[in-house]
This record gives sequence, structure tokens and C-alpha cells, in this order.
Amino acid sequence: MTDRLPQVAVVGFPNVGKSTLVNRLAGGREAVVHREAGVTRDRKVLDCEWNGVELRLIDTGGVDLAAEDSLAQAVQRQAREAISTADLAALVVDARAGLRPGDAELADILRRAGTPTVVVANKIDEPGDAYLAAEFHALGLGEPLPVSAAHGHGTGDLLDRITELAKAAAARASDEVAVDAEVPAG
Repeated sequence: MTDRLPQVAVVGFPNVGKSTLVNRLAGGREAVVHREAGVTRDRKVLDCEWNGVELRLIDTGGVDLAAEDSLAQAVQRQAREAISTADLAALVVDARAGLRPGDAELADILRRAGTPTVVVANKIDEPGDAYLAAEFHALGLGEPLPVSAAHGHGTGDLLDRITELAKAAAARASDEVAVDAEVPAG
């Protein structure tokens, strides 16, 4: 049995509200938030708890796979590392901007990694705008959740989904440990 908290990689295109979401979920202001895109460059790890389930949130910089400068490449490496070590991912998209090629590219990376993923349709600041999330079904990663990281709308439903996936990931890890323990060496 491991004491490691389930890790949630929070990924997305630049300026979709990843750090704002991480701060909202963790109940703090440790992740850097700024109007200018590209402020978050390194991974920031924050712990949170929801209904007795503890989680480790990994805030990543905005991933723009089309950008070729060295800083963008470094941010991409950091995000890929977070995805590779995560038990699940939250793909944050800007519902107001609509589906962009970068969203589809990140969804493809997550699918290929086999990482269970929640699509977070952020910036739905008015409950009547929840319909904007529907477009993100096209990513093929399940039901997108309408959320406003800035105002907190939908974050309870998001945390419910994340903790459900975290419990499933913990059960899978426990089963793998049990199977490994039963296999004789040699």
C-alpha cells in the first residue's frame, strides 16, 4: 500500500484558466494567475481535499504545440512530464473561445498516454452559458463539465468527478501491487 496522493495533471492551452482553477480547487492563491498568457512556466504542485479524498493538483504552463521557441518547448516538456506521472488529467479549455486546434492536440496526447481525463469547459461565468461546454464532446474524452474557475460555478461537480476517477486509479494501483506481489520472482 502506498501513501502517495492521487496526482491530477491540470493541462490546457495558454490562458484558459488552469492556475485560477487550481487555486479555486485547492482553496488558496499559490498558483500564479495573470492576464498575460505564458506566466506559468514550471509545474506547481498543490494539495487539496474533497469529501475526505486527498488529491495532488499539478498546475502546468499553457501548452501551445505550434509554438517552437525554447520557452514554449520547455513548457511542453513540463506538461508532458506532469501527464506521464499523473493518475488522471483535467484538460482545461476556454468555453468562450470555443474548440481550438490546440485543444484537440492535447486531447490526442492524453488519449495516447491512456490518462483518464476530465474535460473542464472553463470561463462559463453565467449558468445560462453552460451549453457552451457541449462543443467539447468533439474531443472524445467524455462529458465536458461547465465550470467557472473565477466564480466557483461547477467546481463541486468537477471535484466529484475527479475524486471518482482518483478512487478508481487508486483501486487499479492497489490491484497492480497485489498482482505484482503474487507473481513469483524468477
